[in-house]
Amino acid sequence: MTTASGANAPHVTPNPRWWLIELLAWWEGGINTTHITSTFDIGRQQASKDINTYLTSFPQQLWYDNRSKCYRPAQTFQPVIISGDVDEYLNHIHGWQQLPTHTNLPMEALPVAKRTIPVDVIRPMVSALRQQQRLEVEYLSVSNPEPHGRVIVPTCFVKTGLRWHLRAWCEKSSDYRDFVLSRFRGNPELSGPPIAPLPADERWNTLVEIVLKPDPRLQPLQQEVVCVDYSMTNGELRIPTRAALAHYLLRDMQVNYKMLDGNAAAQQLVLANLNEIRQWLP
Repeated sequence: MTTASGANAPHVTPNPRWWLIELLAWWEGGINTTHITSTFDIGRQQASKDINTYLTSFPQQLWYDNRSKCYRPAQTFQPVIISGDVDEYLNHIHGWQQLPTHTNLPMEALPVAKRTIPVDVIRPMVSALRQQQRLEVEYLSVSNPEPHGRVIVPTCFVKTGLRWHLRAWCEKSSDYRDFVLSRFRGNPELSGPPIAPLPADERWNTLVEIVLKPDPRLQPLQQEVVCVDYSMTNGELRIPTRAALAHYLLRDMQVNYKMLDGNAAAQQLVLANLNEIRQWLP
């Protein structure tokens, strides 16, 4: 069977019903009207119409299996609506795609501790970003746990692992900083445009490549396991990122670049190009 790959597929505006048709056809091997009616709470006639319009638009994607009464992926199937990434399917069947799921597959996921981010904090930030304005805020941190005032100019929301940050120019520090959203207090206030044009954010604008390899202390067969885990090429995993985000990426990958874990099996990955990116790491 042809492996799913959307590299050459045309861009198509997402359609939630077509998305489900592709998702289940590819990952579960078949789709019928029951899947669509139960997910979207629509009638069988409408579900049948959805499948037919999909087939009209993409006639080489599916074939009808009379014996099982469902549509199956053809040998020529290529992801057009879905990404083809297994995370997309697993997130759906776990209920993380905001659509009901019909699956009865056993599944468990660790709960994620949510950080409290008040609406009254986010709304002014959104306005400041859109209007390119300064923002008076109160912020606290572990090193400075008392709320203290700052004037910042937000530039970007950033998701890193389990936390959301706000990338912003900080007038107090005269530099760009990452502020954890859950650590803002009070009601941020817009205070007009920046006093002067902001300098270029060098760390944000600089693209670097993180090169990871299996820990050389592992036995060759153990290193091979790690290579397969991460789909490495020639024993390397190369991940492009912004210099400002490099240390977050390494943290999320559980790569300690300052000190190796005493247990190679626990370390598993090492940063192979530390000298090249050292200047961008804290």
